[in-house]
Amino acid sequence: PPALYAHALNVQGRCLYDVILYRLHRSTAEEPHILLECDSSMLDSIQKHLKLYKIRRKVTIAPCPELSLWAVIPGEHPGDASSLPKCADQALLLTPDPRAEVMGWRLIAKKGANLSEIIPGSQVGDVQDYHRHRYKQGIPEGVKDLPPGVALPLESNLAFMNGISFTKGCYIGQELTARTHHMGVIRKRLLPVSFPAPLPTHGIPEGAEILTESGKPAGKFRAGGGGVGIALLRLAHLKEPLCINLGGEKVKLSAATPEWWPKPAAK
Repeated sequence: PPALYAHALNVQGRCLYDVILYRLHRSTAEEPHILLECDSSMLDSIQKHLKLYKIRRKVTIAPCPELSLWAVIPGEHPGDASSLPKCADQALLLTPDPRAEVMGWRLIAKKGANLSEIIPGSQVGDVQDYHRHRYKQGIPEGVKDLPPGVALPLESNLAFMNGISFTKGCYIGQELTARTHHMGVIRKRLLPVSFPAPLPTHGIPEGAEILTESGKPAGKFRAGGGGVGIALLRLAHLKEPLCINLGGEKVKLSAATPEWWPKPAAK
């Protein structure tokens, strides 16, 4: 495939980095060229991590500041990726987002490229539009949603997002991931949350505890913006009224299972 969603895990099976890999070479006869998309705040850490495993291979690892990344979010009636008009001269890569169909396409182009020429009729939004869209769909991304050394792959729904292979060979963190998968018991999951009332001026702090109406711990808020966000919640409390206690003030919120999830998982 031209794009692959993946993670690096630690020995405890917890997420370190979430990445999307793009294959730039056309065939196996060509020299392999892989473009790696990551959280920009982790650029140095990921380079060090990759160089640990380079050993004696003739592999060059370098950032690509000359490229820009765009998310092409579908409208009300998303079509197939092949129906997207594109200008091959300006788009280095235009491919479906490998995580979920609701996330549309990833576009990589040279900095300064004219997007209206690459995708005629498109409108340029801001990065907050993108984050609101993925929070509504319950798609985690980056270190705020997937704290390094904290987030577990199966609780983060990575199996739903083509982010885990249960047939590949050994990898760091495989034992816990495979065991949890085969036991089939996942009590907590990352879920999209929404706030019905306007949020406090300072917003909701990352890691804030979410409680049920009776005061039982239900989970933790990860990140969000614009009245939506993502939280790690106990599935047993999914249908209950939830709140966050901020300095004596109760902020109400509700959670839901995304429509794009496999149907048995939403139960």
